[in-house]
Amino acid sequence: MAAVTDNPPYASTRTVPKDAQWAFIWGSGIAVCGAWNAAFLNAPAFGMLVSAFFHSIFAGIAAVAGAFVLGWSAGVGLHALRSRGWGFAALVVTFMLNIVRSVPQILGLLGGYVILTALTATGTLSGTAAQLLFMSGVMSTFLFLEVADLVEERINHFKALDFYPAMMCCGISEFRIIHVEILWRCSGSHLLQRAMSMFGTALFLQCSVDFIVSVGLSTDVSLSNFPSTLGSLLARLDSKQDILAFGTAFMRPSYLFEIPFQHLQGLSTAFFIVYTLLCSFRAAQAFVRRKGL
Repeated sequence: MAAVTDNPPYASTRTVPKDAQWAFIWGSGIAVCGAWNAAFLNAPAFGMLVSAFFHSIFAGIAAVAGAFVLGWSAGVGLHALRSRGWGFAALVVTFMLNIVRSVPQILGLLGGYVILTALTATGTLSGTAAQLLFMSGVMSTFLFLEVADLVEERINHFKALDFYPAMMCCGISEFRIIHVEILWRCSGSHLLQRAMSMFGTALFLQCSVDFIVSVGLSTDVSLSNFPSTLGSLLARLDSKQDILAFGTAFMRPSYLFEIPFQHLQGLSTAFFIVYTLLCSFRAAQAFVRRKGL
């Protein structure tokens, strides 16, 4: 007689991680909202909405990538200066980084838009990709310190253990110990969690500054000169009217059933922003709990 087991052979103990579930929820929600807009939103507005969404996602990913390049280099560079006894040089670099840290991120991005406006007005920077990469670079400048602090903290943590001198005794180069063993293999989860949270921060900053700048552009640079993003699309008059349409529903509740068909552009733009921020935050939280960070 076959032994009776608690778990049947067809039962599976593998579960989908919560962070992956939130990523799936985000993708499904965006797909459903996009399909609804494709069915009921006019073609020009739908094309503008799709372009704004992908421009914002591209700029956010590029900002995170740039912040990691700068932050990784700054963290490792500061460690190298201190470990080699170049205290004065490390002090100068730390002072310069603290100057960047002292500037509020929103003000730094507004300053970047001033430069972008001047470059656009003179025709120096006119391509969509170039403008998005320029602003992503500005965002990276005010985000990379988070990565630099994390990189330096992880290096100091492992250097205080037997892990670091043991690998040095094995003849492994310091470059491989820091970049591969410590940061890539032992700190990959920490860096990935930081990237997930930084993407939400970059998207929020971009939408906020784009909204502010789109409301008060100069006469030489019109809204059409900049690539459309979710923030700039939300600042358009028709998008504002779509959102304000909820006020009509207070006086006429039956109008709520007409809003999803007649005021899609503004509502969808606001939904994309809030929904993406919510899902990225919850996915980052779930990832922290799963990895025990």
